[in-house]
Amino acid sequence: MSTVHDQSQPNASVHLRRIKVTLASTKDHPEGSERDGYDFVAPLDEHGRISLEGWKRQRNLCFVHRIRDGIVEERGLLVHRPGGKTGIWAFDYEGPSGAEDEPGYRFGDHVFQAGEYVSIRDEDGQLKTYRVHSVGPV
Repeated sequence: MSTVHDQSQPNASVHLRRIKVTLASTKDHPEGSERDGYDFVAPLDEHGRISLEGWKRQRNLCFVHRIRDGIVEERGLLVHRPGGKTGIWAFDYEGPSGAEDEPGYRFGDHVFQAGEYVSIRDEDGQLKTYRVHSVGPV
């Protein structure tokens, strides 16, 4: 397990966590879908929020896999961009597909723990809701 001490808060520690989110109920998937979602690594503080300082130190380890129909469709990185109160967290994909960034809606404010909900603007520009399926060690 990787631990980083967040300098912005004394005695605060940050741990890299592997987070899996799955599609919540939608018009096309009324029951949601565990075969569609994202699997990503992010540094979480003791409250379960993404740590900017932890990300700055270990950004090269913060990957994302976009999963559609149970298959990894795209690979990329968790990135942070300026904007808003806490900046914008997004999934950045590079490569031949030319996929656009997929921003998380207010990811900086969310607590990532099983059962919570988050929203992500997907590759088609649609804001979709996902349920945090699991959070565990890397």
